[in-house]
Amino acid sequence: MIGIFDSGAGGLSVFREVRKALPGAGVWYYGDTAWCPYGPRERGEIVQRAESITEMMLRGVPADAENCPEGMRGVDIIVVACNTATAAAIADLRAKYSDRSDSRVRERVLSLTDGRMDHVRFIGMEPAVKPAVSATKTGVIGVLATAGTLRGQKYHQMKDLYKGDAKVVEHVGEGFVELVEAWNLDSPDAERIVEHSLKPLLDEGADTIVLGCTHYPFLIDTIRRVARRLVPGRDVQVINPAPAVVKHLVDVMNQEQIPLADPKTPILIDASGDSASLRRIASLCL
Repeated sequence: MIGIFDSGAGGLSVFREVRKALPGAGVWYYGDTAWCPYGPRERGEIVQRAESITEMMLRGVPADAENCPEGMRGVDIIVVACNTATAAAIADLRAKYSDRSDSRVRERVLSLTDGRMDHVRFIGMEPAVKPAVSATKTGVIGVLATAGTLRGQKYHQMKDLYKGDAKVVEHVGEGFVELVEAWNLDSPDAERIVEHSLKPLLDEGADTIVLGCTHYPFLIDTIRRVARRLVPGRDVQVINPAPAVVKHLVDVMNQEQIPLADPKTPILIDASGDSASLRRIASLCL
């Protein structure tokens, strides 16, 4: 079973790609909606939430759980479907739950899973700077992300490694997460909010926009429409990293010999806050 978590509904953009690639896989999606958004939060707080969700997913769902009355065993692999959480917490998660050479890790995971496994692999999100460098014709790449992602060491390492001679300009997608959580994707208000953060990147000459938050792919159509209006003569590409992340997930599942399909395992969509709203959004986007 695949575990996927995010601060809210954004990770459903990754869940959607998982369902395309692995239609028979069991998936547990968890939106940490009571703590959404993660972007403005301190690193330590995000690490604490990520560890708490990881341990819950490894334990599984009790048989008397409200949203899963038959219960469900724990997950075999976890996708941190949030750029901010990846930047803040994935190194800590891997140190605490993935290193099977560490006896403390083995004991911890064996205890959490009732002996089912001794480590768990994590798949994180990475801003797609490398493919953007290959795609740009103007030599200017725009990155839309949360403040937490843009200040994270992981993002800066990726940028420095792959940008080459390209110019990288960045902007926080201000209000983007709130638009997606409200499922307000195609309205004059959505266009106005998107334009506020997209225009500075286009003004710098960007012709390739990297989406550095899993919420943002749900706004791709609006981003493209605004770009066509603001720079009608420029072919602006928008890069969603989710398909590449899911390809990596499949590769790791094969390495770990985790079944790619399990028709007996259900799909569970749950949240720390309003789960009804999250399931409504899931029904609209999947």
